[in-house]
Amino acid sequence: MPTPNKAASVAELTDAFQSSNAAVLTEYRGLTVAQLKTLRRALGENAQYAVVKNTLTKIAANQAGITSLDDQFNGPTAVAFVTGDPVESAKALRDFAKENPNLIIKAGVLDGKALSADDIKKLADLESREVLLSKLAGAFKGKQSQAASLFQALPSKLVRTVDALRAKQAEQGGAE
Repeated sequence: MPTPNKAASVAELTDAFQSSNAAVLTEYRGLTVAQLKTLRRALGENAQYAVVKNTLTKIAANQAGITSLDDQFNGPTAVAFVTGDPVESAKALRDFAKENPNLIIKAGVLDGKALSADDIKKLADLESREVLLSKLAGAFKGKQSQAASLFQALPSKLVRTVDALRAKQAEQGGAE
């Protein structure tokens, strides 16, 4: 029979899995409390980094419909629940892991899709959402100006062609 504290913990973790865009499982063995505090600051306000109990977290993940992480709940585990841009959080975790090799990124979930550690590193290599959106807007703007030039060129070309035809007809009419 589960205790009320454990049931509350499972309910809280289930809610965290359901309300986040992504979740990243890490192993933090060998990190100090100060290093974990630095990691939490690096993740910012868009992610919550929580040291969790494996059994309770596995139950919570299953209740949230996530079964792909079941084999990852071993050893000291912490989860980064990402509510903002997953790319920024993945970058923060990757950069922190470079400086602190004791942090090991195990696996994760992004919008219900399972991610391996390599997938999370690839996600970290992407540019931020704002940069990608600005590049897309720039591409659209460039295509619009090209289209405007094309549409402007067609009538002027038509006018030049009609003038050339008139001139040719005038020459032929004057030569006869």
